[in-house]
Amino acid sequence: MSKEGLVIVYTGNGKGKTTAALGLAMRAIGYEHKVCMLQFIKGSWHYGEMDSSKKLEPNFELIAIGKGFVGILDDTSTREEHEKYAEEALRICREKIFSEKYNVIILDEINYAINLGLIDVHEIIKIIQEKPSNLDLVLTGRDAKEEIIELADLVTEMKEIKHPFKSGIKAKKGIDF
Repeated sequence: MSKEGLVIVYTGNGKGKTTAALGLAMRAIGYEHKVCMLQFIKGSWHYGEMDSSKKLEPNFELIAIGKGFVGILDDTSTREEHEKYAEEALRICREKIFSEKYNVIILDEINYAINLGLIDVHEIIKIIQEKPSNLDLVLTGRDAKEEIIELADLVTEMKEIKHPFKSGIKAKKGIDF
């Protein structure tokens, strides 16, 4: 077995990026690995993994840091508030990554935070390059930057073929959130 940590990217316009990261976390926890998932955008919503993650403690830690979706749906926060939360998220991200307490760290929706200009891609590149060598690092979100894809060991692109929302079906508890 390899002791070398991987950089894994789940990207694309299809559903399943966070779900794939959570599946990887479940597998890792099965081997008594410690997993931390940092969520960069979803902070203001309630979704299933907020409750289910508590059942996986102490091997799984979920930290929802973001201020919620930026500029869409029910976003009432200012750009400055989103930037402040993103800055704090980046600080916590570095703290968790360099603590050497975890086997796997998931940066959920980090690609959205980068693409929205809340986090500089070069900050994440530096984290990838400096991460402990035995840490597996997972990055999720649409439109992963080419620089991140180049650094990754595994990149999976989720491709939307069909989505119930386009047929007027609203997001479903336990499936979508």
